[in-house]
Amino acid sequence: MGWIILILGVALWWLPHLFKRIAPGRRAQMGDKGKGVIAVAILASIVVMVIGYRMTPFVHVWAPPAFTIHINNLLVLIAIYMMSPAPKKGRVLAGMRHPMLTGFSLWAVAHLLVNGDLASIILFGGLLVWALVEIVTINRAEPHWVAPTPGTFGKDAMFFVASIVLLAVIGWIHGWLGPWPFPS
Repeated sequence: MGWIILILGVALWWLPHLFKRIAPGRRAQMGDKGKGVIAVAILASIVVMVIGYRMTPFVHVWAPPAFTIHINNLLVLIAIYMMSPAPKKGRVLAGMRHPMLTGFSLWAVAHLLVNGDLASIILFGGLLVWALVEIVTINRAEPHWVAPTPGTFGKDAMFFVASIVLLAVIGWIHGWLGPWPFPS
């Protein structure tokens, strides 16, 4: 039962995120009320994924080497930075078209590196494929893109420090709810 719930949660994540591209007319008809519906669907998908993930039995697929925890933490730090306002306000990522989706992809890859069980592969693999499909879908729907005016290195530094603090907070919450994400 947990497997079905987990897969349903991942599918439910995909649907509202791609809805605007799959059914632009229907999404436009929904107007501003549609934002609330989409937000509720995304929140519901997260809840369903967590419930499904926790319900699935552990099925060993591979044993991640111990050093991958360091790679995981570095990739998650970079992902947090990429998903911050830095790409719009800083200089380092100003020319990147999809920093948030790329950061999300790095986050998923990082979690695939340190989790060698089937449920993790379904969850993080499904989310990674979603992010890559989303990038391709956006590029096809909107082929012409103009990079924003680059900001300052000072903003980059500010958001990088904030990303380190956020990684520590997320890590603490992660350890409180599940496995401790930092080396012992």
